[in-house]
Amino acid sequence: MSRTGKNMDFDALRRAMQENYEQPEGPARNARAELLLAEAEKLNIPLAVIEALGHQLKVYNYSSEKDRMFVPFARLLRMWDERPEDFDEYETHSLHWVFKWVSSGMVGQPHVPLASIEKWLGEMEHRYRLAGHSERAVRSTEFTVARSIGDLARAERAYTAWLAADRDSMADCHACELHDQGWWQAERGADAEALELWGPVLEGEYTCAHEPHAVLASSLLPLLRLGRLDEARAHHLRGFRLVRPMESMRGAYADHVEFCALTGNEARALELLAERPAYFTDAGEPRSRMDFLAVVALLTDRLTSLGLGAQTVPGPAGRTWTAAELAAHARVEALSLAGRFDERNGTAYVSGRVRERMDQPPLVERLPLGIRTTPTVAAPVRPAPAPSADATADSDPDLTSLLAEARRLSAALHPDSVAAWAAVAEAADDEGLTPRDRAELTDHEAMGLGPEGVELFARAAELYEAAGEPGEALAARARGAYVLALSGRTREALTAVSEPYERVLALFAEGGTGVQQAASVLVGRARILLQRVHEAAEVNGAGDGSEALAAAETAARELLALAGPEAGNDVLVASRAAEAQAMLGELAAHAGDAERAAELLTRASEAFVAAGLPWFAVEYEARLTGIARHLGDAEAAERAARAALEHGADFLEPTGHAQLHLQLAEILGATGRFGPAADHALESSHWADEGGEGATLGAWARHQLGGFLLRQGRWAEAAEVLESALPELSAQTHGDGAIVQTHWWLGDCLTELGEHREAAEHWLQAAEIARQWPEQRDHAMLAHLAAEALGHAELLPEAEQAYARAGDLWRSLGNVHGLIRSLRARAWLAVREEGSGLDTARELMGEAVRACEDDVPEDDEAHEQIVAELAQTHRQFGDLVARSAPDDADDEAIHALFEEALAHVTLAVAGFLSLGEDALHSRTGAQLAAGWLEADLEHPDWAAARAREVLAAYAQGDGSDETVVARRGEAERLLRATESSA
Repeated sequence: MSRTGKNMDFDALRRAMQENYEQPEGPARNARAELLLAEAEKLNIPLAVIEALGHQLKVYNYSSEKDRMFVPFARLLRMWDERPEDFDEYETHSLHWVFKWVSSGMVGQPHVPLASIEKWLGEMEHRYRLAGHSERAVRSTEFTVARSIGDLARAERAYTAWLAADRDSMADCHACELHDQGWWQAERGADAEALELWGPVLEGEYTCAHEPHAVLASSLLPLLRLGRLDEARAHHLRGFRLVRPMESMRGAYADHVEFCALTGNEARALELLAERPAYFTDAGEPRSRMDFLAVVALLTDRLTSLGLGAQTVPGPAGRTWTAAELAAHARVEALSLAGRFDERNGTAYVSGRVRERMDQPPLVERLPLGIRTTPTVAAPVRPAPAPSADATADSDPDLTSLLAEARRLSAALHPDSVAAWAAVAEAADDEGLTPRDRAELTDHEAMGLGPEGVELFARAAELYEAAGEPGEALAARARGAYVLALSGRTREALTAVSEPYERVLALFAEGGTGVQQAASVLVGRARILLQRVHEAAEVNGAGDGSEALAAAETAARELLALAGPEAGNDVLVASRAAEAQAMLGELAAHAGDAERAAELLTRASEAFVAAGLPWFAVEYEARLTGIARHLGDAEAAERAARAALEHGADFLEPTGHAQLHLQLAEILGATGRFGPAADHALESSHWADEGGEGATLGAWARHQLGGFLLRQGRWAEAAEVLESALPELSAQTHGDGAIVQTHWWLGDCLTELGEHREAAEHWLQAAEIARQWPEQRDHAMLAHLAAEALGHAELLPEAEQAYARAGDLWRSLGNVHGLIRSLRARAWLAVREEGSGLDTARELMGEAVRACEDDVPEDDEAHEQIVAELAQTHRQFGDLVARSAPDDADDEAIHALFEEALAHVTLAVAGFLSLGEDALHSRTGAQLAAGWLEADLEHPDWAAARAREVLAAYAQGDGSDETVVARRGEAERLLRATESSA
């Protein structure tokens, strides 16, 4: 029954079928198609039943219930054989077209015997020949059948014949044909050739309802195998967005799960499984269910191999699944389905392919995607590489070797020295260590504890004293004092360091200790004083001349004076001299002397690198990056950021990597290099996630990444990334400006992707936040953008409301151009309404004209802009009136409307004319519009004059300019039209 409870007429039935076809794929659409067939049968019109059966067949084909399309097709074919005259031209074409779906669709149903498939393929060939069609579609379908059953020799023959046959109206669209051709090349190992074939589809030259969706999915593994990882990532983000709402594309969906499983993105793959629980059990197309279950087995076997077999994962409804349980279940089910196909086909081909797919090794250990994944299992623990034979032979070194290695690393000031001493501690006993050994061991254990190591530093000092090393004892005490400062006890730290400082200077003067030990005490004291500067700045913004700043600077200069002359003779002393330079640089920054700070930090970084200590340069290169950005020196900022990444590559914690990559991304983005900027933002998001900062630093990196992708026109990728970032962006952490910008960018992306309603939702959410801001321009702009999107989404009342809101805001801001454009847009909306729509539209356009006329700019440039706005308003006013003529209007009414329109367009021509060459194209467009109106009003001479004016305006025009060519062509058509009516 119809929704109204009354029988539909044929036109209503057609509208209902069209509306249903535009609904999302799935059982609800299929059920509605069945009801519409029942409605058609009540009309007693054969064509209505034919169209309803065709509609039913189409929705079944594009759903998970493909097995149901054979019944309506058989009925259609019987009706054709009995009364072909009942079919109109379109339905005749459709019947032959869906023959391909049925013939190739049977091969995906293992209960259909191979003999029946061959019979239908022969029937298709016979009927196509009778209808005069090329054999191209027949050979394409034969190729599909042959490749599916594993008859590769026949598939190759059919492939060759397919390409050789002429294209006609029965051939699949270019996009679908290229997909299948590329798939065959990839199947034969020719990945590069496959991607070349797919190029026109990927670039948007050829598209259809399911392309480039399928090509993007099919391209993932070839790209990975070729090492084209950036493209593979982009195709996953772009392609999955297209596949997600398409219920019928379970096979392509499986390709995306497989991609994630083979690139270290297991958590993302599990999210994909969780989105489509019905895919585990939907039985309408066994072939795609088999493919899906095969990649489920691949994924869950991978998780099990990583030690996560006991973790809960998404699976078939009705029970809870662990990864190991689902792996076993999916493997059995996939092979069971494959066995049914092989039994039908008489080969082992399908089972072999399924096993190969399930048993694939990873293609990439970890490919960051730039999107936030909500883990449904614990993070996989990657197995460590197997030890080499040499390493195994030396797997249990003696204490002497461990001590030697620890001392070697300590002498080099290597970051691994603390771990090396920890290995000594694990292997040692009291009898095997000298007092000096125990002192060094305790000293390094304290270093590894940070602020918790105060007592151990004191113990190390005692041990050094016992070993006859008073200078080292004083250095250990200074280190202990510094960790007091790090825990906020700066005053206590200064007291604690004062005695070691005085004693080491006296000891050094007497020759009782070396420059190493003296410099170690001085650097500890200088660090404490610098810490006091930081604390003072946090409290009251201590600046140049403050007591803390002066004391720290004196300490740093004292250190430099001691260590500088000896820097070339000892690595540790060189590091102290370089650190003194860095301290002076930080102090200069505190004093507001950014240029001096940059100079000193550069010297310090260079000194660390020259001494063979690049890991110490990283901290100062990172600070130098920020200072150089502050100074507007993008080149120096980039150089410092790249150096920090290079020097810290093997030593930084994940969060450090994330911060440096983000700094470099922002530098590159600020100079317009959005591609490299996106690469570093991607790395930043990955490292932030690895470091447990996904919701903070990672969200900001994804926000930035989305913006960089958007600026490259990579709309789908940007939308995926921004949608991933949005839930974790917070006003407290990132600022409400970041949230508004993310919504704004998403609106831009979704508009480009044709998702206008969703774009409007994002712009409206952003506008609601911006409503609270003191400056209201962003609020106005967002309301205006939302109105445009609502109009494109055919939500006219909502669009009118949003335009009215934007107009009020533009008026309050004194922005006459925004106000005028909102009024014009509202007029166009009004004219689409029945009844008094034209009257309302006239009022709104009239208000826009008055707003132009009432604005009196003071400078010439602003005056020209308002003249252009007024001319454009008259032009649109004329177009609106001309297009509003009802189809059933009489000649007199149409004449009156065209006269009214001409008056406005004539005013537009005059306005554009006053602006000279800058408005040439706008003027000629208005002249031609006026000319066509004059021709319709039976003033051929006036219309011809308009056409000649346009041709004269472009007499010297550039033939490569598309606008010039279009204007000339239209003017010539107008001239011919006036001549024929003269």
